Amino acid sequence: MPLRDILPFLIPLAVAEFILLAISLRHILTHKSYKRGTRGLWIAVVIIGMQFIGPILYFLLGKED
Repeated sequence: MPLRDILPFLIPLAVAEFILLAISLRHILTHKSYKRGTRGLWIAVVIIGMQFIGPILYFLLGKED
């Protein structure tokens, strides 16, 4: 399958990924307490975590309201 055929799907997916990454990093850096783990752990999970999985894990497991 040529790249040109899947590009309309990949561009919105990449934009959503970067937005989710930015929102989760902003939240991690502006808050001091988390349900599980520390700030360093969640930054590593979000940045190193596989694309959508790292930020989603943070919002499900680490974010404290």
